[in-house]
Amino acid sequence: MILAGGQGTRLRPLTLARAKPVVPLLNRPFLAYQLALLRAHGVSDVILACSYRVDDVRAALGDGAELGVRLRYVVEGEPLGTGGGVRNAADLVSGTLFVLNGDILTDADLSAMRALHESRGSRTTIYLQPVPDPRQYGLVETAADGRLRAFREKPTADEEITTNTINAGIYLIDAPLLQRIPRDRASSIEREFFPALIADGIPCYGWCPTAYWRDIGNPAAYRAAQIDMLHGRAAMPLSAPGRPRDGSWLAGGGSVAPDAQIVAPSVVGAGAMLGPRCRVGPGAVVGDGARIGPDARVEGSVLWERVDVGAGAVLQDCVVGADARIGAHAHVGPEVALESGAVVPERATLTR
Repeated sequence: MILAGGQGTRLRPLTLARAKPVVPLLNRPFLAYQLALLRAHGVSDVILACSYRVDDVRAALGDGAELGVRLRYVVEGEPLGTGGGVRNAADLVSGTLFVLNGDILTDADLSAMRALHESRGSRTTIYLQPVPDPRQYGLVETAADGRLRAFREKPTADEEITTNTINAGIYLIDAPLLQRIPRDRASSIEREFFPALIADGIPCYGWCPTAYWRDIGNPAAYRAAQIDMLHGRAAMPLSAPGRPRDGSWLAGGGSVAPDAQIVAPSVVGAGAMLGPRCRVGPGAVVGDGARIGPDARVEGSVLWERVDVGAGAVLQDCVVGADARIGAHAHVGPEVALESGAVVPERATLTR
């Protein structure tokens, strides 16, 4: 089960026109990578718990057949939170199920997680991730044998930091336990369900592997995840669309001027047009149908579909939503995120 019901408020303005679970990563819907990971570990039956812009998700993923899985959609009439979202779909599941937050990119070995769950006799196993600064996350304390001891809210002072391990947003849960979650009301799986299991002495363990992990929930992290993928830091079972060429991926169907430069690693989408003397990369993702004008430069930036970049414009370490227009000789600087349909005037400079 994938919890895909959030409105993606932290990822705005990118999520004003598209649901967070299907924002593009290397020109594929984000959830395609989670589905590919699940399939690689023997999971082919997936429920999406949705509530916001559900049509976006259906349009991007369909029934999952192209990714080798069976997708079923359970739509919440109103947002129910992480606990209520799971409970809303609980009647469709049995046995043991993976539950994933719909904004986590990881290459974790889910088969190893399942093996630990079974060997410890665990009823709920949680993927834990050590982070350098855990203050923006909830903390998870474990005993020496990995058994969960406590969940703690985001610490507000240094003395409240008791561990650097956080809840990484992937769970393995014995399905009968889901009946403990209240039906038809919003609830939190992290603040209510898991602490109650621990308090009642139900065997719950943490699993802390060495793996790539990133929450893509804000524009900076969303862009950084794609840079990581371009540089091979995440061993995902799904690559960017297109054919590899000199360290980049080109989907074809467009045009590349003879003197245009594509600097690896980069991704150029289907039908994209690269004008004379432009430079794309390193670390650039150019969406399907985008147009990069003469002498323009796109580096470290993620462009969604049909972005039009004017002559001589410079895009550096930014994210640009679909159908945006960047005027000639404009400059869009680091950490800027432009919503779909944005228009940047000629010679304008945008900085964060």
